[in-house]
Amino acid sequence: MNTKGRNPLLPPEVYIPDGEAHVFGQRLYVYGSRDVHPDTWCSEEYCVASTEDMQNWKVSAKSFDSRDVPWADGSARKDYPVVDFDTRNPTAFFATSPLCSQPPAGDNAPALLTTADTCAQEPGGALPFLYAPDCMEKDGTYYLYFCMSDGTEGVARSDNPEGPFRAAVQLPCAGIDPAVFTDTDGRSYYYWGQFRSSGVELNEDMVSFDETKAVHHLLTEEAHGFHEGSSMRKRNGIYYYVYPCIYRNNRPTCLAYATSDAPLGPFTYRGIIIDNALCDPDSWNIHGSIQCFRGQWYVFYHRSTRNTQYNRRMCAERITFREDGTIEEVKMTSSGLGEPFALGEEIPGWRACEVTGGAYIDGETLVMPEGSSALFRYVAWTDLPARFTWEADGEGRLEPSLEESAKTRSALRITAHGALRLRKILFEADG
Repeated sequence: MNTKGRNPLLPPEVYIPDGEAHVFGQRLYVYGSRDVHPDTWCSEEYCVASTEDMQNWKVSAKSFDSRDVPWADGSARKDYPVVDFDTRNPTAFFATSPLCSQPPAGDNAPALLTTADTCAQEPGGALPFLYAPDCMEKDGTYYLYFCMSDGTEGVARSDNPEGPFRAAVQLPCAGIDPAVFTDTDGRSYYYWGQFRSSGVELNEDMVSFDETKAVHHLLTEEAHGFHEGSSMRKRNGIYYYVYPCIYRNNRPTCLAYATSDAPLGPFTYRGIIIDNALCDPDSWNIHGSIQCFRGQWYVFYHRSTRNTQYNRRMCAERITFREDGTIEEVKMTSSGLGEPFALGEEIPGWRACEVTGGAYIDGETLVMPEGSSALFRYVAWTDLPARFTWEADGEGRLEPSLEESAKTRSALRITAHGALRLRKILFEADG
């Protein structure tokens, strides 16, 4: 499928959030969870998106399923402590969780909850859902690191970066959002956690580690605004720990980063890479990664849709490093990795990158209540053409305006006067 590199990168019906991008051979692969249900995050399956040119994208067949996990039904599950779920010393976010208020089993009960305490019952009695994954290659084998809604974490293997992944084994830890990183010296590291993250060096087999050597509190909510979604990269000798951050709006809508001169820290907070707070009225989280492909660095992230925290779509933006190694913050765009929309080119409503006033994207439609607006960043003109048409259901009219004009491009804002379900808009040159 050719999406011209514009955001979202995949067709409207494909929801792959939590994107971890890696380059294997001549292709870039993005590993993420899969939003399938309308009222919750994730599902029982993974797919892999990949590209050779950032324009043409392929979505694989199902690469992994909860049914491929031997302990998914609970019978073979080993329970480990969730080190970031400390009921006696909770973070501000964890303190609001019902899990934190569970009474201890006795005066000598441990402060840490285990996977037995955190098991989630999915809709209809389904197996635990698969949350955000990551992947790494070694000696021709691809290792898929995954976590489940019951708090367990594991790794499966394949001889193909798209899977199918098989032979899953449980890792000796508990939590969510695993990340894997292989350093330039060939040593590999595993990261995980929510509120407070942990990391450890993997054994040579890539499917085990010494749990006594794990380093906890690499990043914390208190010191780094850390929420979840660990991701590690290295550039010019600097280790970049990328993660969702709560420093704006007290919600994890910002993708932030911390740096270190070692893979297991200590890490220093550096700043925000991108913020998706305006992608949907109910935007709640972000999760993603940074990756260099064919000489250009990108940030991969997701946007929620349908006036929910769910139905999240994969997006990407180019990023730039300053001379000191810090990353310039970027804005969400509609053009993404492609070109601004040209005069005479239809602009689909679902390509809006920011919405306000109650507007939201619903499938291939942009829902616009009275007085709401949507932003398309960018279009390839700096003056509004006289000819402007649209295709929509409902009663009302649209008022266009331009913002952020610079050289040959602008951000296009559309404001609704009336209630409309907008499918597309078109600007044409005079005459």
